[in-house]
Amino acid sequence: MNAFVAPQARSFTLFGLAVAAIVVVLDQLSKWWVLDVVMQPIPHVVEVTPFFNLVLVWNFGVSFGTFASAHALMPYVLSAVAVAITAGLLIWLRQADKRMVALAIGLIIGGAVGNVIDRLRYGAVADFLDFHIGGWHFWAFNVADSGISVGVALLVLDGLFAGREKS
Repeated sequence: MNAFVAPQARSFTLFGLAVAAIVVVLDQLSKWWVLDVVMQPIPHVVEVTPFFNLVLVWNFGVSFGTFASAHALMPYVLSAVAVAITAGLLIWLRQADKRMVALAIGLIIGGAVGNVIDRLRYGAVADFLDFHIGGWHFWAFNVADSGISVGVALLVLDGLFAGREKS
């Protein structure tokens, strides 16, 4: 190695894109299974454990139903916002120099794309994972939402605990 040439920063772009693709595939397969197998012939509650059910909830908004609207253009508006955010995340992913950051960004991208597919196919996002304690139910969510949440948590952890070089 030439001592006068700076080493190239390792790129984790392909890793992040692979993670995103896996999330999209798992999300769409799980939604297919719930929509076309589990919830047929009519949607119902499937009690899996004392704290977990499979349900079918259509989310016409974003996280926790925020910005929900019956307006016909809303799925396209929310999809356009998600695509714009995904474009920014792709730029960030190209600059990722740590595997955990690439993993986090890939999880978020995959989740965003999975939910955009739902919005464009159905006009809403299919949520079906229902965790509850006693009579309190957490908001229903899906694999894409899980990817987004875990990805954001990893980015926060990286920001809080990763060693930073001083300039």
